[in-house]
Amino acid sequence: MVGDAGPYLTYNRRNTASRQLTRGAPFLELAANRVFRDTDGDLSLDAGAFLRAPEYSSDTNATLVGKPTATYFAAGADSLGSTLSEVAMVGDDTEGDIAGELSAGLGMGILVRSSKYRPGDEGRATPTPPCVADNSEAAVEIILKRR
Repeated sequence: MVGDAGPYLTYNRRNTASRQLTRGAPFLELAANRVFRDTDGDLSLDAGAFLRAPEYSSDTNATLVGKPTATYFAAGADSLGSTLSEVAMVGDDTEGDIAGELSAGLGMGILVRSSKYRPGDEGRATPTPPCVADNSEAAVEIILKRR
């Protein structure tokens, strides 16, 4: 399983995992995010970036169980007592948040220009976000106007 291991994701651990995968171990991925905003304010590699090496070395595709799978978003909607089409999601990651949720059938995805946002993110994934907001407050206004 690939997740948020940070500095503990050493070569030896990754190599051991790759060997286990070639022997048939299941391969789960929590999320396929490329980057996250680190405590120093810069973008750092996220779990998705570390996913590719063991996939390549073991010729095994990971089973994604978190964002951006439809199952993940459906579980969130269900926990709210809603259907996917009734839910709006606000996120700062075009691929992991917005495109994933829209592909899963969520009613609205709003890309917020914060945290992980980089200029040009609006067009980095398909489907593209129908709404872009400068901050969380603006995203809330978009949702309220939709009602």
